[in-house]
Amino acid sequence: MAKAERRNGVPVKATDPLYILYTSGTTGQPKGVVRDNGGHAVALRWTMTNIYTSSRRGVLGGVGRGWVVGHSYIVYAPLLTGCTTVVFEGKPVGTPDPGTFWRVIEQHKVGTLFTAPTAFRAIKREDPDANYLKKYDLSHFRALFLAGERSDPDTLHWAEDNLNVPVIDHWWQTETGWAISGNPLGVHLFPIKYGSATRPMPGWDVRVLNAELKEVPRGDIGAICVKLPLPPGTLPTLWNADERFKKSYLADYPGYYQTGDAGFVDDDGYVYVMARTDDIINVAGHRLSTGAMEEVLSSHKDVAECAVIGVADDLKGQVPLGFVCLKAGVTRPHEEIVKEVVQLVREQIGPVADFKRALVVDRLPKTRSGKILRGTMQKIADSQDYKMPATIDDPGILPEIADALRLLGYAGGKNAKP
Repeated sequence: MAKAERRNGVPVKATDPLYILYTSGTTGQPKGVVRDNGGHAVALRWTMTNIYTSSRRGVLGGVGRGWVVGHSYIVYAPLLTGCTTVVFEGKPVGTPDPGTFWRVIEQHKVGTLFTAPTAFRAIKREDPDANYLKKYDLSHFRALFLAGERSDPDTLHWAEDNLNVPVIDHWWQTETGWAISGNPLGVHLFPIKYGSATRPMPGWDVRVLNAELKEVPRGDIGAICVKLPLPPGTLPTLWNADERFKKSYLADYPGYYQTGDAGFVDDDGYVYVMARTDDIINVAGHRLSTGAMEEVLSSHKDVAECAVIGVADDLKGQVPLGFVCLKAGVTRPHEEIVKEVVQLVREQIGPVADFKRALVVDRLPKTRSGKILRGTMQKIADSQDYKMPATIDDPGILPEIADALRLLGYAGGKNAKP
């Protein structure tokens, strides 16, 4: 640096592209999301103070710089704010143990941690009693933020009970660049409702629509959309694909941005994201949320992580099928656990769900950002061709899922297309 010559910054337009980030690919072919300069800077600077309460004196910890959270809140937002960022690239378990996050938080005095729910489910699975957490001093730790996939209430409870700080689930997408719905810790902490990403943030006019493009009553499930115009920081288009941008996000619900997520808004204005729109299954004419069923499965004392998909059925169109991963140290017969989780769904959701089938697996296929590849699992179960997702974390998991499905009587899927 002593020998370097100073160079001035290069002025760019507020509307010039800042970066291109491809979506995780859970919905098929990844799309190149374009981010602009001006609106992006405005949105991130506001959120650092009003959502995350980070300042120049703060230390923000982020996990995974390759996804949108890393771009927004490991790189750009901390630089705009002038606060310190700790970048951690690795697994929350096995590097070397389930106390890795706690060691980093203690060592670097991290005040706020931002990660995916799947990371905490992995920790909970390996260390259900949080014994590793007790080895470290987390007295300076202020808040945990979860995003990337829906946070099940059981995981939120576990994190709250053991960390003794606010645990905030908020909802956003690669396309949006920052939170659509969240809890503005820097302004006012709204009461936490488990299973909800709290309320829409400024600039987001969230509506829940049916197939006729009408708003559904509060509490009813539908397609979650955002009335245009979108706030600053969101995508202006897809890279070299303007028509695909319009078709993917604007065509089906004219006047709205289609999030691709399904859920509902309650009487207090809290947003509940229950599943991807494609994960709403139709069982004998009843539209049911796989997310609601997953919420029930994850409440079982032996279940560390789970997923529910809809599989084809000649009589009812679709029926739900559950996958559960067990906590470390659980040695009970799998048949007992399956029987119990089936009964739980029957008790809490009702016979209408027709939830009769579940299987125990060692692990679930995910993208590198932690999203479970439910669509790919469904294609395997229904013996459909599928493409290997470009962002899958471990391709070796898919054959394991196929083998487990065959044992349950499903064909187990065809070969993946290259």
